[in-house]
Amino acid sequence: MKFGIIRERKNPPDRRVVLSPSECQNVLEQFPKAEILVETSPIRTFSDAEYTAIGLQVGDDMESCDVLLGVKEVPIDALVPNKKYFFFSHTIKKQPYNRDLLRAILDKNIELYDHEVITNPKGQRLVAFGRYAGIVGAYNGFRTYGLKYDLYQLPKAENLKDQQALIAELQQIKLPNIKILLTGKGRVGNGSKEMLDGMGLKKVGVDDYLHKTFSEPVYCQIDAAEYNKRKDGVRGNKADFFQNPQEYKSNFFRFAKVTDFYIAGHFYGDGAPFLYTREDAKHPDFKIKVVADISCDIDGPVATTIQPSTIADPIYGYNPVSETVDDYKREDVIAVMAVDNLPCELPRDASVGFGGAFSKHVIPAFFNNDEDGILERARMTQNGTLTPRYNYLQNYVVGLE
Repeated sequence: MKFGIIRERKNPPDRRVVLSPSECQNVLEQFPKAEILVETSPIRTFSDAEYTAIGLQVGDDMESCDVLLGVKEVPIDALVPNKKYFFFSHTIKKQPYNRDLLRAILDKNIELYDHEVITNPKGQRLVAFGRYAGIVGAYNGFRTYGLKYDLYQLPKAENLKDQQALIAELQQIKLPNIKILLTGKGRVGNGSKEMLDGMGLKKVGVDDYLHKTFSEPVYCQIDAAEYNKRKDGVRGNKADFFQNPQEYKSNFFRFAKVTDFYIAGHFYGDGAPFLYTREDAKHPDFKIKVVADISCDIDGPVATTIQPSTIADPIYGYNPVSETVDDYKREDVIAVMAVDNLPCELPRDASVGFGGAFSKHVIPAFFNNDEDGILERARMTQNGTLTPRYNYLQNYVVGLE
């Protein structure tokens, strides 16, 4: 089985890769029947020389490979017909901007496996960049806070080597006695938590966060059960919330009244209530002045996120009165960091973490007859048609929705 690590061709450029040089070595040691060819790339975070230094072949002959591994969408004109591909296709939610890509995949008889749907039998994702989005998002949030209030200057994350370099920068800043709220306890939320803990910030519980004052900056990490409550007044829990989101309403405003800096690292599901609305943001008791929205759902549950920002221009201001973009340094304007491709700023760490999970969960499936159903669940197309699991995309493909 010959795997090809393809060059990323989407713009803006993405420097991440599915398998680092060391992970390629791990794969070849564990699976003697595996071969790996690396397509030459001028932008990849690991250079061609780093692959050749460990004896891997680097070239352009991707047509000789059986399985092609990428990160972002492959441009239509670069798709090699009749191959197996892994990448984030951004089609499973019927994204209109990638309809033509999915059509081309079907036309070219490509077997597409989407990283986003590589799951275990319970539907839990096995490979993801979420932790690194949380790491970079938290860092960018503190950078935003410093810039808004002219307190300190942090370098951009993309100019630092790794997570430890980010933490080292954060350890040097001096914060006022602010309250920092972090939502989410999954990969993203816990990635952000690593940064808060790395800074040495004090973590406090919900009651203390809501009712006490502190002589130092503190943070509180909450999950769905703490920022939502059942409409009928019955005590809810996280499991019930995810099963019946329509039965809940937001209980977030009590946090907004005491929070200075909010990091949004939660998962937002269909039918769930917004954490806060544009009307909430207008309220005189709404205290939040800096938002790092790692989830980045536009016009969604974090109502101050009205557009994505970019790595080049990561911060904008949300004016709660006019509900428009404004100067984020103005006192009455909320500073928003809503970069939608945060792991790109930490490409080496992100690639190492992602590749470790990919080689652990996915590569074995090619050599054990897919005994755990990993490939079957992630296979979106086969023989020029959608597989049964993804047949719900048929009307999307033909343009009926």
